[in-house]
Amino acid sequence: MEKTLERDLGLFSVLAISIGAMVGSGIFILPALAVDIAGPAVILAYLIAGVLVLPAALSKSEMATAMPEAGGTYLFIERGMGPLLGTIAGIGTWFSLSFKGALALVGGVPYLLLLFDVPSTVVTPVALALAALLVVVNLVGAKQTGRLQVGIVAIMLVALVWFVLGGTPTVESTNFRPFFNGGVGGLLTATGLVFVSYAGVTKVASVAEEVEDPDRNIPLGILGSLGFTTVLYVLIVAVMVGVTDRGVLAESATPMALAAEASLGTAGVIAVVVAAVLALVSTANAGVLSSSRYPFAMSRDKLAPPSLSTISDRFGTPSTSITLTGVVLLLLIAFVPLLDIAKLASAFQLLVFVLINLAVVAFREGHVEYEPSFTSPLYPWMQVFGALSGLVLLTQMGTVPLVGAVVLTIAGALWFFVYARSRVDREGAAADAVRQEVSRNAVERAEAAIQAHRDEYHALVAISNDISKARERALIQVASRLARANDGRVTVARFETVPDQTSLAYASAVESPADVEFERQTDELDDEFGVPIRCGTIVTHDTRHAVVNYAANQDVDFLLVEHPTGTKRVSERLFGTDTSWILRHAPCEAGLLKGPDLDGIRTVELLASQGPYDPTKVAVADALASESEGRIHLSHCGDTTDSAARRRSLKQYKADIAELCSAPVEMGTLSTDGGPHTLPTESDLLVVAADEWNGRSDAKAVIDEWNGSVLAVHGQDATRRGRLMRALDRQLF
Repeated sequence: MEKTLERDLGLFSVLAISIGAMVGSGIFILPALAVDIAGPAVILAYLIAGVLVLPAALSKSEMATAMPEAGGTYLFIERGMGPLLGTIAGIGTWFSLSFKGALALVGGVPYLLLLFDVPSTVVTPVALALAALLVVVNLVGAKQTGRLQVGIVAIMLVALVWFVLGGTPTVESTNFRPFFNGGVGGLLTATGLVFVSYAGVTKVASVAEEVEDPDRNIPLGILGSLGFTTVLYVLIVAVMVGVTDRGVLAESATPMALAAEASLGTAGVIAVVVAAVLALVSTANAGVLSSSRYPFAMSRDKLAPPSLSTISDRFGTPSTSITLTGVVLLLLIAFVPLLDIAKLASAFQLLVFVLINLAVVAFREGHVEYEPSFTSPLYPWMQVFGALSGLVLLTQMGTVPLVGAVVLTIAGALWFFVYARSRVDREGAAADAVRQEVSRNAVERAEAAIQAHRDEYHALVAISNDISKARERALIQVASRLARANDGRVTVARFETVPDQTSLAYASAVESPADVEFERQTDELDDEFGVPIRCGTIVTHDTRHAVVNYAANQDVDFLLVEHPTGTKRVSERLFGTDTSWILRHAPCEAGLLKGPDLDGIRTVELLASQGPYDPTKVAVADALASESEGRIHLSHCGDTTDSAARRRSLKQYKADIAELCSAPVEMGTLSTDGGPHTLPTESDLLVVAADEWNGRSDAKAVIDEWNGSVLAVHGQDATRRGRLMRALDRQLF
């Protein structure tokens, strides 16, 4: 039986973990740096930061009740945005939490040195000893961790509340003037700096699998701890600024102790030192607890080695994951300058919060199973606000943190492509949500194309002066079916190319036997196909430009030309054929026909490579099949490894297309993962897109093996949407 984590963390443990993860370096170290930037407005910066983190807190609370599993941020982004972004978020958040834990331990030691006469060289050994102790505690079990966290937070909060209550009477109003010392720019910069003070509010979601009654305790724990900590931060910073000189405060390595000495004396300093040490230790403790669950969850999803998801038989904890996190923590303390790294991790944390807000939108708009017991209010405006504000704050972090976030992003992406991509076949809710929108748009475009084909329709057949009678008849036959299905007419234009030395006026005045035969044959086809057919000969020096210009002048709806036969000349291989140029530059829908006559059409095979059907293909196939009282067979090149969501979306998309068509529709899928490419042998006409025939699409092999008639269609929709949008369609389908 598969082992699972024990649910033994109650509401108080959740509150303690969340508060303990926040109340650390953010309040004991950062106010000195922030007051130098924004002046007394640092108080407002803490309040704004608390408000801006609310959307991410609400989003994470919602997703945690829908997916109460270990992994937190990684899990939500992976399920919402896909394995790639999930891997980046998992690795990045794992490292950022480790960085912050190491910084908290090293940053707490200077407070400790205020009480003991010891050299500064002991900072690193003490920090290493505390880190090792916390790793052992986390290996023993989450229950012990939660109990330790409750005790630490209780003592710490008593000291901090005393600091606020005892220091308030000594606050001097002159210390708050001028309030906006750094202006709006300084306020935003300070807000971005202190934003990391609230990052721990959502850490508890990473241990959601160990929380009892997660539907109730997770939202209450996250939102309750955020509200409490925001008020506490604002009050503490207000006292710090109000009781000390701004310049002295900005230069202090222990700013809260400095403020306590000014307002509470020696006893206050001792209380603050105890609170600082406990707070920073609790931050590191919560960091080890939550960060170790990221490789654990990634391992279960095959994005990390399987050994990281091993659960200890004795303690019921992910021992390998905790041990690895502990090793990273110890290495960081011993060898890495942590302040700059912590700033880099903070910038990445902002980016992760942006993704968290977007993940909720992906879940809500996608069709994946998603049933949270708590839902974020003011959706989606709350998430939009959170994402945009996070990006704005990210720009205030400076160049180095932004570069570091990019490096972490690249590292996560490389890990995914090198190790994880071949091991997973999932996709995020975002891909499904975007695919649904792409599908809806494709159906709407197909409906518009079909409706346009049902209006009066003018088809133009452009032929050369050396075409055979059989090929001419086949082209007119297809054009007539399109026109007859849409109560239209056909124009057959024979383009006679003459040398540049020959006058066009002279050439057009001479009626050759071929001209006479062409007109006689066309008149006979008029009677045979039951549609008005007008014919004429056009003399030109430049056939391809003449065809395009004539189609524009005659207000043509569909231009049909013959597929060239014979070996391509060198110039055609380098620059393309005249027919390919005509298709690209035609002022209307265009088609390229290859194959034998079509006296009867029982089945029209509509084929697409990855991506929705071109609207013109659908309209043409429906017109030809319905006019002949035949049927349409929808084929789609697919892969047996496609996700269930992708297959489900494709099935629904085909069903929607089938409802638009007048002719009966059947469905099928072709394998493109190395298997045979076979189409129903009873199909009479294969309809594809021109770029699928001439390009390197999945359908190319199927087209090459097809022995019957092929109609390659180039619609105006393809030109309007462009290569980028069509590439997105193919990627999603």
